[in-house]
Amino acid sequence: MCTLVGSSVFATVNTKYPNKTYKTMATCVDNSRTSQPTPSHHLSVSDQPRFDYPVSKLLKFYRPCLTDFVSQTATNPNPEQLPQPRRTFIEDNKGEEAKKDYIWMKMREESCMDVEREPILSSYYFTSILAHNSLESALGNNLANKLSNSTLPVHTLYDIFSGVLYEDQEILDAIKEDLKGVKERDPACTSFVHCFLNYKGFLACEAHRVAHNLWLRGREALALLIQNRVSEVFAVDIHPGAKIGRGILLDHGTGVVIGETVVIGNNVSILHNVTLGGTGKECGDRHPKIGDGVLIGAGTNVLGNVRIGEGAKIGAGAVVLKDVLPRTTAVGNPARLVERNDLFRLDTVQV
Repeated sequence: MCTLVGSSVFATVNTKYPNKTYKTMATCVDNSRTSQPTPSHHLSVSDQPRFDYPVSKLLKFYRPCLTDFVSQTATNPNPEQLPQPRRTFIEDNKGEEAKKDYIWMKMREESCMDVEREPILSSYYFTSILAHNSLESALGNNLANKLSNSTLPVHTLYDIFSGVLYEDQEILDAIKEDLKGVKERDPACTSFVHCFLNYKGFLACEAHRVAHNLWLRGREALALLIQNRVSEVFAVDIHPGAKIGRGILLDHGTGVVIGETVVIGNNVSILHNVTLGGTGKECGDRHPKIGDGVLIGAGTNVLGNVRIGEGAKIGAGAVVLKDVLPRTTAVGNPARLVERNDLFRLDTVQV
């Protein structure tokens, strides 16, 4: 019988028969009041803490919870017979490469600043950003935590997401372009880390990139599972067969539906409640093709295998059933052209 006292677990022994010998249960939780830590000057170089200086200053704000004290040491007398533990969230061998990554280092800097302003969020920022050595590890952890449920555990999703992110450099480059695009085109986005942690449109887009990779490799069941979880959690439904470019902004994200044969170019901005779907009268290639730099307003429906030209703008609530010329604005139901944007520039459009 184990009794929980503060942060320690002690074995309770029946003393009714004092002549008999009983084996007590091993302590399974560290006792922070009795354990004597080894002085730092007695540690070898390999045992020294490896936190960088800004993070080490923030550890005074960190409040560990009960699970932080749970021992990871096996109590089995033959530990070599036990299965090897999975890779932990903070294990990563790409630390040196991450130092050269401006966006990742900027996110860590922003995290430190946020913790200094709100110390109560230190545990959240530490486990979400500061405990990781690369963008891939942090994103895999973030998506796994948000999309997991009772039958789909965090470690399973983490292995899936991190495996794809480490293998596919094109996805990683697209993620960085998405972060830049949101930061540049959404005035409400205050920082990279704010987008990374709180923008469900961004998270849904990155989860889709992983699902699309699995779809192309013939792992349809797993790709469709990720699509389903993203739809349930983020209210964004993107078929894993859809092709999406870089620098994508799904502003708000809620209610966005993107069909299987949709193709979206680079630097596209899509607001909430947008449907890129079919008319129900076609098979095969039946969904819209969106050019580079397109802006699609809230509540818009683009239906059928139509083309939205480069730099076009679709007004809120429009229903588009025909092609839209490049650098034009379309509004209404059915959509009609109202002007031509000859001076359109991709890097100046904000939503």
